[in-house]
Amino acid sequence: MRKLIVGSIAAALMGLAAIPAAARSNVELFVDVAPPPVRYEVVPAPRVGWVWAPGFWEWRHGHHFWVRGHWIRERRGYAYRPAGWAYYGGRWGYRPGVWVRRW
Repeated sequence: MRKLIVGSIAAALMGLAAIPAAARSNVELFVDVAPPPVRYEVVPAPRVGWVWAPGFWEWRHGHHFWVRGHWIRERRGYAYRPAGWAYYGGRWGYRPGVWVRRW
């Protein structure tokens, strides 16, 4: 009986650890401060099996913070849509970089 209780508690704790990751995927970020102009970056030569994710402004601790461009592993059948900002009804909305299926 004791093993059953301990096992149940362990399983419940593991399940709780996954909740923040799942909840985080639907968060939308809107701010009143426009991002600065995109910085110019020298894009390295292409690499087979990799896609260049350009740099972007991310919102951290109340201000925009530049995240440099970097290589990410290619996903066959998908195209990478880079992160960016868009103006929505008087506020700036952040859109994270995502993979979208090619048709």
